[in-house]
Amino acid sequence: MHKNITSSIDLIRSEKKITLGIELPLDNDWSPDGEQKRKIDGRPFGVPDLSCYEELVRQVDYSGFSALWMRDVLIFDQHNFGDAGSVYDPFVNLGFLAGVTQKVALGTAAVVLPLRHPLMVAKAAASVDTLSNGRLILGVATGDRPMEFPLLDVNFEHRGQLFRDSVAKMRDIWRQGKLSVDIELSSRDLDLLPHPINGDIPLIIAGQGRQTSEWIAQNMEGRFVYPNSFSTLAEQSASWRQLRMELHCPPGIFISAFHLDLANDAELLPEPHRFGARIGRKALIKYLKECHLVGIDHMVLHLRRSRRPIGDVLNELSQEVLPYI
Repeated sequence: MHKNITSSIDLIRSEKKITLGIELPLDNDWSPDGEQKRKIDGRPFGVPDLSCYEELVRQVDYSGFSALWMRDVLIFDQHNFGDAGSVYDPFVNLGFLAGVTQKVALGTAAVVLPLRHPLMVAKAAASVDTLSNGRLILGVATGDRPMEFPLLDVNFEHRGQLFRDSVAKMRDIWRQGKLSVDIELSSRDLDLLPHPINGDIPLIIAGQGRQTSEWIAQNMEGRFVYPNSFSTLAEQSASWRQLRMELHCPPGIFISAFHLDLANDAELLPEPHRFGARIGRKALIKYLKECHLVGIDHMVLHLRRSRRPIGDVLNELSQEVLPYI
């Protein structure tokens, strides 16, 4: 764990300013040039180019960003969703990232709990947490791709209850350090190793997860919400913090995302697109400051629409945006 850090949440939270994370896969395959390269490579739409993956991951780590985030997409459904997400299994990916990074928090956005056994998630997460020296933030969700559930014999309509059950079991394992069993075994002295660095792992919910806001405030350390208007984000963050205060819980973390196409022209005003905008750095700095004022602690930047090379965008963000927000 980093010096003086007792939770991975502290790696992405600052009282004075918003912090920035980067969403994987670190490709601009949704841009015109990226589309052209995808066709030359023979990749379907939605499948990113990962040939420079490690190099770009290392660049994020040493450039002052606070976190790397990845999704959990089991099946590439080319026709109904057209997006392979971060491609790699999240826990395999996290193990790799733990080995090639040193500073950034490693976040999932989000692991689909109803599709995974809670014991397996608890062990995988604790393993990553230990290997990364306490940098894991486990974002969790109920899942929104119905075709994945029957492939694993899971009832899609039961995902809300399955989600709650998984959270309860994982918390019990991490916090108590022992397994509770109700069946006859040769030994009842059972443990799941390794234990998390700090005896627990922060959980952040992506979306609503078919849960009440009260349950979320009681059981999660953070919320990850979709991009929205300032007024909606302000209302959501205020509600989150009010519920946490009423429950006598720490403030937690409030996160959103932005699909960024950073223009060469630093003066360019926002040209909106879904979930974000093409925008110059000066307007981006202003936007991020306003986001912090309405209660966003951490902003995750999605770069697949970027018309510029990802490395160039990361460099400009590091040198010309991060110091001024």
